[in-house]
This record gives sequence, structure tokens and C-alpha cells, in this order.
Amino acid sequence: MKALFIGGTGTISTAISAKLLAAGHDLWLLNRGTRNDVLPPGANIIQADIGNEEDVACKLSGQTFDVVADFIAFTPQQLERDYRLFRGKTKQFIYISSASAYQKPLSDYRINEGTPLANPYWEYSRNKIAGEELLMRLYREEGFPVTIVRPSHTYSERSVPLGLHGPGGSYQVVKRMLEGKKVVIHGDGTSLWTMTHNRDFANGFVGLMGNIHALGERVQITSDETLTWNQIYQALADALGVELKPCYVSSEFIIASTPAEWDLRGSLLGDKANSVVFDNTKLKRLVPGYTAAIRFDQGVRMTVEYVLSHPECQTEDAAFDEWCDKVIAAQEEAVAKVKGN
Repeated sequence: MKALFIGGTGTISTAISAKLLAAGHDLWLLNRGTRNDVLPPGANIIQADIGNEEDVACKLSGQTFDVVADFIAFTPQQLERDYRLFRGKTKQFIYISSASAYQKPLSDYRINEGTPLANPYWEYSRNKIAGEELLMRLYREEGFPVTIVRPSHTYSERSVPLGLHGPGGSYQVVKRMLEGKKVVIHGDGTSLWTMTHNRDFANGFVGLMGNIHALGERVQITSDETLTWNQIYQALADALGVELKPCYVSSEFIIASTPAEWDLRGSLLGDKANSVVFDNTKLKRLVPGYTAAIRFDQGVRMTVEYVLSHPECQTEDAAFDEWCDKVIAAQEEAVAKVKGN
């Protein structure tokens, strides 16, 4: 199979790339060439900025592919560009949408591909919805061979997956836990969530590639394991060998007290503050034998070992750390005042 990935060096795509190359497939990567060191050898590199449509069209001249997947398209305008570039040049175009596109607030915590799409809290999700609608119209009216994939919270060994962190990433939360400090958890920690290891995601994704039954379909790929945020943070504390010291703060208060550029309204109210349980029946029908084999407590342990042994993954975030201290102190002070202390 000859596949072209636009991007190919992110959390999701690196695992898929590794799996394809290990199986001997002909993989091409179109990107700016800034992170190709994270890939195993064997991929063919087309160094280009996908935003420069004329240059990309020139560099792809005469090429056809069994599968093209765009991992970095976020708006309908970018997908219109992809349509111009790849119509008639691929047997399957895979668009990576997002499970955050599902209706918020949810009418039913159980989610499948038939769950309505609507997210008033997050522009990112609304753009994904608009992208899906555009591609499905092109599939119906023009025969453009589309498959839409909806990931949820997918993680790798390079970053600890959490519900709340600053723009610098999740390492600052890890550092706080190692220092014995309290960590902020949104809500009361009892809402339900799903974490999917990128190697498990890759198994489902590769099963959809070149799959004629996946054309015109929208498919979510997640683990079947459901956890509370308390269980997620406890699994991290166990992996670190420390005591979990939670400070529960409402999502509304978090959003109101953080800088607007952190965009926590979208990622919390538009996503992580909601309980979700995914029904992967459709994926398992299209990819018989699919199962997510890496349990979260096992996966986060592998991630912790990697992050703690790779200094380049240890990005500190002083602003977020200071915000945590202020919020925790303010909440403790408020409790003391209410009690009359």
C-alpha cells in the first residue's frame, strides 16, 4: 500500500507511521521536515508546507496514492485545498476529525457515530464539524473517497495525558506531584473519561486504510476502558510513587480565573468536563479483531518512565504553577472564611 501522510510527526501519526513502515508499506510524508527525527527510518519525505498549494501540487505531480491522510487540517478551507490537490489521485482520503465534535452538553453519555455533532464552547470542534460536512458533501456529490476518523484523548510516551494543564504542557503537573504539592482537578474528579494509547489507535487506523467498507463512513477510534478523573490522576501518582493530593475546583471557576489564551473553556466545557463512554461497535465491525490492549495504568507508567528519562520532555510552566498555587490558596482561604476561622 502506498500512503501519503500530511504531517506524520504528531502524537497519533507517529505511531501509525511506525506500524506501516514495520509492515513494509510505502509511506510518504509531506511536512516541513522539522520533526522527522521522531520517525523510524524508511519513510519517503516530501519537504513542503501544505499551505503553499502551488508548490505542493508541483512536488506531487504525477504521483498517485492508495491512501492520503491529513493530520493537520483544522478548517473547511484547508480541506477544500486538499480536495483540489488529491481528487483523482487517491483511492481513499482520511480526515482526522475529533470526538470533541460530539454534542455538548451530551444528551446521553454513551457515544457512537450517530451521536449529534454540536459544540457551542469550542471553535476547534465547530471547525471539525464543518470539515466533516464539507467532505461528506463531496463524497455524495463528487464521489470523493472519504473516510472520517474521530479520535478522543490519545497519548504517547512523550507527554503525560491529563485533564488540566497550562500551555507549556502537562510536565508541570508531574513536577508538582513529585514535589508533594496539591494538583488541581476539574470538577470533583468523578466524571468519566477515556484515554487511548497511540499504539492502540494505530491498530484501528491502519485497519481502516485501504478498507473499501470504510469509504463514506465516520468512525471513532478509542479505548473501551472508561475511567474517572480521580482514577486517572491516581494512576499517575502510583506511577510516580507519590501520594495524590487533589484540589477539586469547578470548571467554571477554572475558566474564569485563567488567561483567555489558555482556551480552557473549549477544552473543559467543550470536552473534558463531560462524562463520555465510547461505543466502538462500528470500528470493530470494520476492523475485525480490533481491541485496545494497553490499559491506562500500564500506559501511563510507560509514559512516566520515558518523560522522566528524557529531559527534552520536561518543559516547565512557571505561569501555570503560580496559577495553581493561587487557586488552591484562594479556595482554602474561602473555606476558612465560611467556617469563621
